[in-house]
Amino acid sequence: MRSIDVHAHLTPQCFWQATEKGGDWHTLKREKDERGQENAIVGGRRQVLPPRARWTPKERLADMDSLGVDVHVVSPYVGFYNYHLDTKIALATSRATNDEISSMTRAWPRRFAGLGTLPMQDVKAAITELERCMTQIGLKGVEINDHVNGRTLDEPEFRPFWKAAEQLGALVFFHQGGETLVSPRTKRYHLPNTVGNLVDRAVTFATLVSGGVMDECPDLKIVLGHGGGYTCFGIGRMDHGWQVRTEARANIQQPPSAYLRRFYYDCIVYTESALRFLIDTVGADRVVFGTDWPYDMALDWPVSWILAMESLTQAEKEAILWRNLERLLKL
Repeated sequence: MRSIDVHAHLTPQCFWQATEKGGDWHTLKREKDERGQENAIVGGRRQVLPPRARWTPKERLADMDSLGVDVHVVSPYVGFYNYHLDTKIALATSRATNDEISSMTRAWPRRFAGLGTLPMQDVKAAITELERCMTQIGLKGVEINDHVNGRTLDEPEFRPFWKAAEQLGALVFFHQGGETLVSPRTKRYHLPNTVGNLVDRAVTFATLVSGGVMDECPDLKIVLGHGGGYTCFGIGRMDHGWQVRTEARANIQQPPSAYLRRFYYDCIVYTESALRFLIDTVGADRVVFGTDWPYDMALDWPVSWILAMESLTQAEKEAILWRNLERLLKL
């Protein structure tokens, strides 16, 4: 059975090559700690790079084959969003990353499709690079963070971005980068990732819906990584708030649950019962396959994990593994 992975990251080879022997890549550097662990140094922040992050496209393809994954929809390493850096730096790293992903899709068109990255701290620059991604270098869309330096994407300054994404037919894949809403409370126990990641995704759903973005741009194509976080579990509370509080109805005439099927959700929820709940809530045609390659939170043997599920029908397995993304991205 075919499989298309929408959640597979790239730390670009141009970064690895430029940072050899202490060099820098548009001010970004790399160093090893005392245990030999590779770290990227981005604006003074240290970010861990897993071993597979350095792999070449050919090494990546071999690993895909071993996992039974036919296509990676390659998305950028989220540690290189660089929204906190100067726009010129973020644009330079975005263009270099996007060009490398584009070259992979041209070299192996049956194995790779691509999502780009943007300097979202400058909406005009982000739109220009989005247009280049979609009209010049053959990408399918972009990956962005749940917030831009603390500002959610329903803010008025981002409306031109959403209009451009809708007009260009770009897929927008939401994936957290850096600190989450949990980070100010605690950085211990990996909770900013295991809990904060899911919190951030629910906030993204809620703000785009309640802020009126989904009504203003009805043809948007959005994938919420990690199953949309706590969105589906908490949708009843969002609906109740819409019913009883006027501020929750400021921009929308329908309850938040009416918008669930306006989004797509990847399958990285880790248990069969959670995936079954997601399918039953949003529909099998809205759930797509993702693995979080090459990080330690990635699913082990992801294709086999889906195929072995007793509560999913064959049609649901096919929809998740490849049919939905083939249709959505015209692969």
